[in-house]
Amino acid sequence: MDPNQHLKKSAEATPSKKRETRCCNGFKMFLAALSLSFMCKALGGVVMKSSITQIEKRFDISSSVSGLIDGGFEIGNLLVIVFVSYFGSKLHRPKLIGVGCFIMGTGSILTALPHFFMGYYRYSTETLNNPSENLTTSFPTCSISESLFFNRTSPKIVEKGCEKESGSYIWIYVLLGNLLRGIGETPIVPLGISYIDDFAETGHSSFYLGTLHAISMIGPIIGFIQGSLFAKMYVDIGYVDLSSIRITPKDSRWVGAWWLGFLVAGILSIMSSIPFFFLPKNLDKPQKQRKDLASLHLLKTNEERSPKANVTNHGQNVSENITDFFQSLKSILTNPLYVILLFSSLLLASSHIGAITYIFKYIEQQYGQSTSEANVLLGTITLPTIATGIFTGGYIIKKFKFSLLGIAKLSCFCTAMSLLIQQFNFAVICENKPVAGLTLTYDGNDPVSSHINVPLSYCNSDCNCDESHWEPVCGDNGVTYMSPCLAGCKFSSGNKKPIVFYNCSCVEVTDAQNKNNSVNLGECPRDNQCAKKFYIYVIVQVLNYFFSSLGSTPTIMLVFKNVQPELKSLAVGFHSLTIRALGGIPAPIYFGALIDKACMKWSTSSCGKRGFCRMYNSTLYGNTYLGLIVSLRFSALILLVVLVFTMKKIYQGKNTKASENGRKDMNEANLEPLNSDGYFVPSSRADNETHM
Repeated sequence: MDPNQHLKKSAEATPSKKRETRCCNGFKMFLAALSLSFMCKALGGVVMKSSITQIEKRFDISSSVSGLIDGGFEIGNLLVIVFVSYFGSKLHRPKLIGVGCFIMGTGSILTALPHFFMGYYRYSTETLNNPSENLTTSFPTCSISESLFFNRTSPKIVEKGCEKESGSYIWIYVLLGNLLRGIGETPIVPLGISYIDDFAETGHSSFYLGTLHAISMIGPIIGFIQGSLFAKMYVDIGYVDLSSIRITPKDSRWVGAWWLGFLVAGILSIMSSIPFFFLPKNLDKPQKQRKDLASLHLLKTNEERSPKANVTNHGQNVSENITDFFQSLKSILTNPLYVILLFSSLLLASSHIGAITYIFKYIEQQYGQSTSEANVLLGTITLPTIATGIFTGGYIIKKFKFSLLGIAKLSCFCTAMSLLIQQFNFAVICENKPVAGLTLTYDGNDPVSSHINVPLSYCNSDCNCDESHWEPVCGDNGVTYMSPCLAGCKFSSGNKKPIVFYNCSCVEVTDAQNKNNSVNLGECPRDNQCAKKFYIYVIVQVLNYFFSSLGSTPTIMLVFKNVQPELKSLAVGFHSLTIRALGGIPAPIYFGALIDKACMKWSTSSCGKRGFCRMYNSTLYGNTYLGLIVSLRFSALILLVVLVFTMKKIYQGKNTKASENGRKDMNEANLEPLNSDGYFVPSSRADNETHM
């Protein structure tokens, strides 16, 4: 062998190895940066979800309005996601993701800004507007000899409060901040997933996706833990004397420092954008590993041969890009597998979005847990389960080398198991709390048929109480009274903590044996039976989240493996668009509207307008909330079953049932794309096996 030829081959091999090393290092850097951005994206979402109930109280809005605020994120995505997904694949994807992270962080910071230019939080209508007066007044108690005027808010205070009602729409700034956060998040998922699938090693894309989503779960864990800490801090911490605040985090009127979470999420998102600006547009990947890259290289070579034609036809290329866009969109929408999967994903996503938006409210209202406790629960118990499920889903696909049909069956199985487990939640719904004037008569003895206009009892009919006032107190009889006045209490211990009210005539009626007619400030806790149901609910949620997350990676794989390789970004983008437009926006709104129907006690603004719900009918709330989730998932399961049978018909033909057991599943890396009409094109070998 010629020694010169040997040296020449060695010289050619050296740059190839360097190029391969540079490729791997660039890919690892991108994967690490994308994992950080996914963490920040998830962190911002969890901060919003965990703050929904506190935002309702702080801005005095209903669940349907808070659902609109939550849907603002999806509205932002809807504005730009299709064009970012399609045209973004032709531009510098890492830099676009970096710009998106920066915008996302700016939106989170904007969401927190209303806290700094709005007034101090008033947790009851009797609280004075002047912060220098320690935000407290005397407690309204039963005053038989006094007129009704002295027990209600004076007309002057009401008039001043109504003048400030123009600021009640300040929640729009929170909506705009969430919308901007949605715009910034747009390029992260479709461009990040397509970039990984383009430059990952053959057959490893599912493993990388599973790992990516598993690592991203660190964001929600951080979000729930910090949410728990911030929920214990009073909303106006640093601005008011905390010793003057007479409510505790257990009180239904308590609002924590919700704005701190958005500031943290915003700063981290801006920091996560930095690495993307130093990454290359494309990695030097050998063209043999990607047929679609080879075709792109051929187009590039043709363009280099005729540079003058490119300059001349620049305007024509723009119009051709738009035409290609609509042709590509038509191609994926005429793909029956993609369309069935799209509607199934929409139903599943709607159930998940609606469930997670109001799960904090559900835990608080159903089981009497505080916002802080709910954050700790979801952050430390369920989220690791979700991360495990997502990682396991990606690993199973890689380990057993599932074909697309096998992936679809796995997704169907996971949805069926999640639906089955969800049924157990109906068995752990707690009964309504005993509340005088809502579920019981005011003397606390008899249940009422309706919570509307419950008449006063003889124990408080002469007290001149304001029935709209909400200052809940708990009697030793386990009954909650809406105010000390409605409990018939004559005296109080003042502002000394714990605050106790004495000589309560309505409590005396129900506790005649012990003659202990005092009450403590705050609602009564749930009974022991409901506490046991709560632990069962936690176990059910862990299993439910595991199977739901186990099927998430198969769903993602099905989205872009059922279309042509060059349409992957568009397929993922349009899938995300549909989920956000028809699931992410309306789901929180109609979930919130139906939940509002279960409200028994609304807050009232200084002008008498309805605000947020203070107490729900637990049974009606549970059946409505869970029933809506189950109905959506059941519909999705039916479509997944249709998807499996459709894939069998297209991929294997009608008469391949006998040969299916003896044939090994194809490796996902060897799966062939669909043709331009949206149908699978089998190889000659597959045709021979089918007709054997």
